[in-house]
Amino acid sequence: MNTLFEKLRSLVALMWREVAKFGVVGGVAFVIDVGLTFVLVHTIMDGSDAWARVVGASVATVFAWVANRLWTFRHRRAENKWSEFVKFLVINLFGMGIAAGFTWVAKYGFHVGNKNVLWMWGNVGIIVATVVRFFAYRFWVFNKELDAEPGFDHDHEIFEPEPASHSTPVR
Repeated sequence: MNTLFEKLRSLVALMWREVAKFGVVGGVAFVIDVGLTFVLVHTIMDGSDAWARVVGASVATVFAWVANRLWTFRHRRAENKWSEFVKFLVINLFGMGIAAGFTWVAKYGFHVGNKNVLWMWGNVGIIVATVVRFFAYRFWVFNKELDAEPGFDHDHEIFEPEPASHSTPVR
């Protein structure tokens, strides 16, 4: 009989490649976001820090969708890419809300005034939002069933209990 631990271990084994690829895509998207924002703030968008952040985040989001679609979740792509893109944007907006929410709670709920502490709270929010985004991408955005794909035909078996054996012992 499978224990909960064995089922969780099977789930992790099934998803570890997707998690690793998701991490790489997220890391590159982060560099694009921060790097492009930095360049824009110090060049053509000097004095427009918030708009530079919007541009940086937008470019990084489009990159992340394309990379996740073509690499991380390539076996799970939806037939309608525009519907998939809208779902992806909704999840990213939700993730931004989580990260901003952590900062908001720190600043207004706990009356934190130190910018470094607020920055740390924002980073905790980013971590939480990243976990939420991974599962939302996998189970809502890129959710095509993998039963037809070789090597993924056991995907549905992870949470199904094994049938009980009702055979009588031989004497």
